[in-house]
Amino acid sequence: MILRGAHIVLGVTGGIASYKAIDLSSKLVQSGATVDVIMTEAATRFVTPLPFQTITGRPVSLDMFQLLRDTEMAHISLAARADVLVVAPATANTIAKLAHGLADNLLCSTVLATTAPLVIAPAMDADMWANPITQANVEALRQRGAIMVGPDSGRLASGRVGAGRLVPTEVLLGALRQTLGRNGPLAGIRVLVTAGGTQEPLDPVRHLTNRSSGRMGYALAEAARDAGAAVTLVSAPTALPPVYGVAQVAARTAGEMHAAVLQRLAETDVLIVAAAVADDRPANKA
Repeated sequence: MILRGAHIVLGVTGGIASYKAIDLSSKLVQSGATVDVIMTEAATRFVTPLPFQTITGRPVSLDMFQLLRDTEMAHISLAARADVLVVAPATANTIAKLAHGLADNLLCSTVLATTAPLVIAPAMDADMWANPITQANVEALRQRGAIMVGPDSGRLASGRVGAGRLVPTEVLLGALRQTLGRNGPLAGIRVLVTAGGTQEPLDPVRHLTNRSSGRMGYALAEAARDAGAAVTLVSAPTALPPVYGVAQVAARTAGEMHAAVLQRLAETDVLIVAAAVADDRPANKA
């Protein structure tokens, strides 16, 4: 797995979603990554360093002037070691600091000092996210190569519903895997994958189908993405979540899947047909 052996620096800032970073660090460690956590002072108001240190087996970095060894400044050492630096959750305040190059805490200094890819997962109240200043800061970071993941929409800590939720851990893992693999052996290759069991309607209620879960096609799309390919997934209906970083095209019937594949074939280098396509369809739909 692409995360095995990777060195991930995880920046945790002071938002209510800080507790979700514990799950992210746990999943990264389970995947074989080395994880160093940097917490801002505000983050420690929501969660303590203890769970991160327990999960990662490594000291949590807090102090701007912390020494990892006798003469190793934390922000220089962590910046040099990182394969990816991810900030999750990233508050509006931290996003503003990063956009303007401030270095008044350990996390911001490390971001300035690293040449590793930067992944940012915003989390804040909906009005803060929608504010033109925040949007300008986000766009400035995007223009400099930062990878923005989210936010999701849904119920927020304030009780309101809107954009501002931290994306699920699985989405962040997908973003990190894609980032680590973007210069992989399939970089520049365009891959088209089909997945799932097609459905042939008998009438508005019933259809002919099969027991395909789509898992093989989705796993192949994920593996191609991790190897650096630009992936399109033509999928029949499944219960599986979308694959992060993969363009997904819905196709219910065999005819729809056929048309979707042919439409994209000229722009495809590799075609992987993993879908369970129906053998029969009714001559007439009732």
